[in-house]
Amino acid sequence: MNEPVLIWELLKSVLMGIVEGITEWLPISSTGHLILLEQLVQFELSDEFLTMFRVVIQLGAILAVVLLYFDRLWPFTADPARRYCKPGAFSLWGKILVGSLPAAVLGLLLDDWLDAHLYNYWVVAAMLILYGVFFLLIEQKPRRPRINKLSQLSYQDALIIGFWQVLAMVPGTSRSGATIVGALLLGASRPLAAQFTFFLAVPVMFGASGLKLVKFFAAGGSLTGLEIGVLVTGMAVAFVVSLLTIGFLMNYVKKHNFKLFGWYRIALGTLVLMVAVLQKLIYRA
Repeated sequence: MNEPVLIWELLKSVLMGIVEGITEWLPISSTGHLILLEQLVQFELSDEFLTMFRVVIQLGAILAVVLLYFDRLWPFTADPARRYCKPGAFSLWGKILVGSLPAAVLGLLLDDWLDAHLYNYWVVAAMLILYGVFFLLIEQKPRRPRINKLSQLSYQDALIIGFWQVLAMVPGTSRSGATIVGALLLGASRPLAAQFTFFLAVPVMFGASGLKLVKFFAAGGSLTGLEIGVLVTGMAVAFVVSLLTIGFLMNYVKKHNFKLFGWYRIALGTLVLMVAVLQKLIYRA
């Protein structure tokens, strides 16, 4: 592959990383945005690699969460007075793992079926609009949250939010969107709902990325130098953009509700639907 083509492929990866870093954390569906983006940006790479790339690029976004919340997530300390451990962090990890169980079990069972049957414009558009309506309805009346701190979140609450996260396996739902809706319905404050969503993403997205990599290599896949460059570039850009996006979202939800994201999802879902109809008309012509 000549140098201009190589540079162009890496630039596409940068664009994908930017979109991933923004849409992974805002409740607006990374899948919906990537579907539209892929109409404009088409890689000169194999379908097998791109299927893996769309998921593994999330590792960059996850590392941003680990860096930003390392002190809260790391359960050990050098303080002998605390017996070298932080009970609050162990309790948090317990809730994260309980909340991750539904997605871990059903993800292994349904991953291939979902890719084959639900990754299409119609499903994505429907889920974008549906959860956009959910946000508008939830924020329609004043809320008095009962859960304002992670310590107030029970294991049962974590499990229920975990089942909401399972819904994000349907393309267009948005993992953060589904878990935030679930947390809000349980009575969590907006900042708490967003933060627990970040934490739930760590094991789930590491697991999903690992599963895609195993399937890719088990099917005989191998990475060229270009593909390694595209993957690493996309992950690095997603990492940097995620740092900024997470900071923005946490500041935003302290003062605002989620209505803006609800209206945005409805608009995006309508756009995805229009693209689907247009493609069908072009195909028939």
